[in-house]
Amino acid sequence: MIYGYIRVSTDKQTIENQRFEIENYCKERNLLVASWIEETISGTKKVDERKLGKLLGKVKKGDIIICAELSRLGRNMFMIMSILNYCMENEIKVWTIKDGYKLGEDLTSKVLAFAFGLSAEIERNLISQRTKEALARKKAEGVQLGRPKGKKSTHYKLTGKEKTIIELHEKGLSKSKIAKILDVHRNTLNVYIKQNGINLS
Repeated sequence: MIYGYIRVSTDKQTIENQRFEIENYCKERNLLVASWIEETISGTKKVDERKLGKLLGKVKKGDIIICAELSRLGRNMFMIMSILNYCMENEIKVWTIKDGYKLGEDLTSKVLAFAFGLSAEIERNLISQRTKEALARKKAEGVQLGRPKGKKSTHYKLTGKEKTIIELHEKGLSKSKIAKILDVHRNTLNVYIKQNGINLS
């Protein structure tokens, strides 16, 4: 099955040029596009947020995706290589008109698939390395990293409330009601009572 994929970034652009190119390309080769996928969305959006993601989810081995050029698949090389690597691994053919690529099941395609996968892995490693270096630099500059202390736990809400807890308990309120009044979970209240030796007997 042959799919024609068209993407434009803004409403001001037109899909007609890309469709015309794909139709002419197929006409010259006696090919018939069985389904068209058209979308107006930025190529920087994640694949699964685009119609392209749905297309990749339903294409099968031997199917062909034809687009005007590789840049229609994504805005950066990492994204494009990830998409092409997925297609090569699943034996889905990707043909681009302007670039002249016909990625399929031949040896050249398999070599390219390896190159795409390797390049994507290198890019991921570079991103990871750059992130680690940036964090190390911030740490060296004295910037506090991660969640501010005390924000991860709600125990800080109970600090200094020992007397209030005892008074509410003496009024006959259950721990669940006390926790609700103090805006904490009952388990948090129980742990706080135990850790601070609060006598509710």
